[in-house]
Amino acid sequence: MLARSFNILLVEDNPADIRLVKEAFKETDIETRLDVVIDGVAAMEYLYSGIKSNGDNLPDLILLDLNLPKKDGREVLVEIKENNDLKRIPVVILTTSSSEEDISETYAHYANSYVVKPANVGRFIETLKNLEDYWFNQIRLP
Repeated sequence: MLARSFNILLVEDNPADIRLVKEAFKETDIETRLDVVIDGVAAMEYLYSGIKSNGDNLPDLILLDLNLPKKDGREVLVEIKENNDLKRIPVVILTTSSSEEDISETYAHYANSYVVKPANVGRFIETLKNLEDYWFNQIRLP
């Protein structure tokens, strides 16, 4: 187990997906704090409040759905990556869309990964465990 804990921001409006993400992260040995916001406006408010606290409350990783109320995930991604205080935070797109246009557009706006949510619950949980392992065990974050 790693010596530090990690903060993940989940930007997701589907209650069932939120529940699955929470379940998946409980089943790992990595100590994480999962904060959840359900729309793009709330995501940016969360991130800007983290900047105001000298970066102490900024997440180590953002899991971002594309289809969100108020401000969609594409807009959130662009705003994050254009902000000098936020752009180094890895953003993983976690969505049901397998559209080539969405994939190309999000990578063009510097998404760090693009994951299509598996329809099967078991695969969904396994995908999230693998994601967490990759970002917090396999690579090093600043």
